[in-house]
Amino acid sequence: MTQSEWLAFLQHGTRTAKLATVRKDGRPHVVPIWFVLDGADIVFTTGAGSVKASAMRRDERVSLCVDDERPPYAFVVVEGRARLSDDLEAMLPLATAIGRRYMGSERADEFGRRNAVPGELLVRVSPTRVLTDADVTG
Repeated sequence: MTQSEWLAFLQHGTRTAKLATVRKDGRPHVVPIWFVLDGADIVFTTGAGSVKASAMRRDERVSLCVDDERPPYAFVVVEGRARLSDDLEAMLPLATAIGRRYMGSERADEFGRRNAVPGELLVRVSPTRVLTDADVTG
């Protein structure tokens, strides 16, 4: 996929990303996340005390996988560096955009206000490497 194709793939519908981080003891940690794009950056929120937040504070390197589970199957894997912020003013419009994507316009503001609060973090992943396949069965 070209960059414009994989960006469009990531933005399609309500696909979730699976975020991979490394725990303090070296074990992998993978969780589904809701996200939006801000340019080519993948943006999401998480609790400051979550396992993923702790892992990203320790090691900013992450990997995310977004896939299409319908034939002919496709995926985008993004490797990058995560930057964490507790800036609520910056978080609110992005948390609201995430709410709009996954919960619809009627609940977007509610989701944004619920998630742009003290104790939450805004996470921005800037891609350093992108792997794609638009036709796994081909």
